[in-house]
Amino acid sequence: MKEQLEKIKLSFSDELESACLEKDINDIRIKYLGKKGEITNILKQMGKMEPEERPIIGKVANEVRNFISQNIELKLHKVREDALNKRLIEEKLDVTLPGKRINLGHKHPLSTVLDEIKQIFIGMGFSIADGPEIESDYYNFESLNMPKNHPARDTQDTFYINDNTVLRTQTSSVQIRTMQSQKPPIRIISPGRVYRSDAVDSTHSPLFHQIEGLVVDKGITFSDLKGTLQIFIEELYGKDSVIRFRPHHFPYTEPSAEVDVQCFSCNGKGCRICKNEGFIEILGCGMVHPKVLKNCNIDPEIYSGFAFGVGLERLAMRRYNIDDMRLFYENDVRFLNQF
Repeated sequence: MKEQLEKIKLSFSDELESACLEKDINDIRIKYLGKKGEITNILKQMGKMEPEERPIIGKVANEVRNFISQNIELKLHKVREDALNKRLIEEKLDVTLPGKRINLGHKHPLSTVLDEIKQIFIGMGFSIADGPEIESDYYNFESLNMPKNHPARDTQDTFYINDNTVLRTQTSSVQIRTMQSQKPPIRIISPGRVYRSDAVDSTHSPLFHQIEGLVVDKGITFSDLKGTLQIFIEELYGKDSVIRFRPHHFPYTEPSAEVDVQCFSCNGKGCRICKNEGFIEILGCGMVHPKVLKNCNIDPEIYSGFAFGVGLERLAMRRYNIDDMRLFYENDVRFLNQF
């Protein structure tokens, strides 16, 4: 049996010497040290030996097993080290080569214009207010002097979730929530998404963004409204901006007006963008209706205020001379990379 162990030792050494891959070394380990391996078979035969021979053979078997284990570990270490060195040589990186340019994202043009508008109004002492996009009929219509069956509701093209819940058609609902929760003086803007069932074209979309403004305090007049909007337009478009106020009607303001800015495409001459009028409507405004103040528990005999609502997309179109608002939503990288 001693001779068998010596033969196993020699045979193992020859096989290990020729092994070059980690898989081959693991196969050799199983062959000699596994449950059905050569050393295990020798140890199983020790039960048939004379008692005085067992310690001698057991000692030799353990020595051979330790020899095999140690040499396998040494061989594995060498093979792994050689493989690593080979990879380091083959996969080395030339740090002097120019790197690949990583294209970083940037703000969407609508976000850029919105941030500019926020800074303009914050500079005039306004704060930013927010509210839910899924709104109750009360906040979206009734509190704004548009009760059930009011004809102004027909012009809103509203998305109804149920009889009393809508996707807000304007961020004026945020003004009502602010007036109910905050006592005058109030000076806020409320930017956000709004929804109307409009057909998609170059100047309309079922989803767009509005920025509503509200000021309520003692002694507020239409002159304050006009001066605020004049400063806003000049800060956004330049001191040479041409605007005009036209009388209009809104249920929640009295008196009311629409504000137009001179067409960026034709400079007032008339084109398809401005429908040959020379001006493009950008916002509606007016003095807050006394009934709206009463609905918010604000005494119209003491306080007055003005409100306005402006479409962000139309401001951005004028800001960047874009003639089709659909470009903002099509996610065409060729378009977005220009900003």
